[in-house]
Amino acid sequence: MPQFGVLVYSPAPADPMALTPEYLELLDRYPSQAKELHGKVLGGSYFSGQRGFAFDASTTGMAIRGETVRSGPLVESDLVATAFFVLQAPNLDVAVDIAKLHPAARDGGVEVRPMFVPPAK
Repeated sequence: MPQFGVLVYSPAPADPMALTPEYLELLDRYPSQAKELHGKVLGGSYFSGQRGFAFDASTTGMAIRGETVRSGPLVESDLVATAFFVLQAPNLDVAVDIAKLHPAARDGGVEVRPMFVPPAK
């Protein structure tokens, strides 16, 4: 089944230690919601019982383009990247439907990108 990288964006400062109990409850339900749509969260930044990835609470990062290095995000926005996870879904349309259910889609944003699959040799 195809896999998709999902980037989660939240309003700054996006401190993961400041998530409300209600938001955490929505995050806990999210993997089962994905399953109902025939998808699967393969790793999540803050899904209980799963290994995953979350970014440090920060509005800064380092953007590199060629030899130019600067503080801050590559693309300017009022949102900051806060987490990412891999989602397995039958196709991009289903992956988007699952991503819409993520709580960050309500007050921040979620970006879905197909994972690269090398051609068979």
